[in-house]
Amino acid sequence: MSAIEVVGLRKEYGRVVAVEQVDFAVEPGEFVALIGHNGAGKSTTLRMLTGQLQPTAGAVRICGVDVLADPGAARRRFGYVPEEPRLYDYLTCREFLEFIIELRGGGDLDAALAMTGLGSDADRLIREYSQGMRRKTALAAAVVARPPVLVLDEALNGLDPPSAARVKGFLRERCAEGAAVLLSTHVLETVERIADRVVMLAHGRVVADERVEDIGEAGLERLFLERIGETIAQR
Repeated sequence: MSAIEVVGLRKEYGRVVAVEQVDFAVEPGEFVALIGHNGAGKSTTLRMLTGQLQPTAGAVRICGVDVLADPGAARRRFGYVPEEPRLYDYLTCREFLEFIIELRGGGDLDAALAMTGLGSDADRLIREYSQGMRRKTALAAAVVARPPVLVLDEALNGLDPPSAARVKGFLRERCAEGAAVLLSTHVLETVERIADRVVMLAHGRVVADERVEDIGEAGLERLFLERIGETIAQR
């Protein structure tokens, strides 16, 4: 059973088609990067995948659970970091994570704080945090209950290099333990270093689904420019 299964996903806003016939899957233990140009449909796809948007057509399943039919059960199976996280400013980071653990029925607070490096600042109010620290808090909240699926929308943006390295190492460890990770990012170098597979969107459609090791010496940037150029030529 796939950890994430996206089938025939489509989203229309009036006459605008934001996502058109998107199909892909992420298996347990797999790290998949979702890439594409600005406006390619990445965030829209992730918002449908996490139950925030209702698709015009298609289906999404998380660990076999249909997100539309049973959103509560689906949400219990994934952790999510949106592109612009919204946090409880008048809680401390520790209080916020304890709240998440209570909601999710368990978790590892110490591991989440160690992964993000927030331990020494855990008892400060979130409203006092920098943007990078707020991003770390959102990441800690996504992983603290150790869900089998992680959905991360530009989640590494704004992290300092040591923090980014710690988070990447943690995500690879979770994959080794059988978790599935889907990361949306614009940083192709990150994809080449840590992802197993890359799914590329252009104008709301999947234009490439390749294992990173099979991309070849030309590299991901070359593939990206070629596929994006092909879709522009066809429009």
